[in-house]
Amino acid sequence: MLRLTKSILLALGLGSLLLSFAAPAHPQGSRGSRVKRAAVKPATVARAITAEELPALLKPAGARPLLVNYWATWCDPCREEFPDLVKIDKEYRPHGLDSIAISLDDLAELKTGVPRFLRQMKVRMPVYLLNVADPEPSIKLTDPAWSGALPATFLYDAKGEIVFKHFGRFNTAELRTAIEKLVGSRQ
Repeated sequence: MLRLTKSILLALGLGSLLLSFAAPAHPQGSRGSRVKRAAVKPATVARAITAEELPALLKPAGARPLLVNYWATWCDPCREEFPDLVKIDKEYRPHGLDSIAISLDDLAELKTGVPRFLRQMKVRMPVYLLNVADPEPSIKLTDPAWSGALPATFLYDAKGEIVFKHFGRFNTAELRTAIEKLVGSRQ
C-alpha cells in the first residue's frame, strides 16, 4: 500500500512538472517579415526576432497604442521595474494598450534565464529576444536618441509615433499619465 501511494505521488508530481511548462507565446514561424503580436498568454518563452522583424513589431498598420520595454536579465534596474511593467500591462491591456518586452540578453538565455525570469514575474505580455550580432542598428532604428542603455521604455500611439520615452528605470506615475492620455483609465 505504501509503495502504491509513493508511486501515485510520484506520478502526480511528474505530471504537475510537465504541465508547468507552457507553450510559446508566439508560433515559431512567421509569414514573410510580418511579426504578429499574439493574444495574451503566459509568456514563459520568449521568441527570437531579427533586426528585419523589429520594424513590423514596433509599427504595425492599424494597431492599438503600444508600450515597448527593452530589458535584460542581467540589468538590475530592468529587473526592479519589471513588476510595475507587468501590472501596467494587466491593467491597461483591456482598455486598448498592447505591451511587449524585448530582451537584449544573449541568445543562449532564450531557453534558460529569460523564461525563468518570465515565470517568476508572471508575465502575460508577448516577449521577444532581439537576435542580432550588433544591436546598434536596431537601437538607432527604435530611436536615434537612444544610446542603448537599459532599461528603455517607449510608448507609441496608434499611428506608430513615439509619444513617451524613458531611459533607465521609469517613473510609474509618469508612465501611467502618458498611457491614460492615449487610452484613458476607464476604471
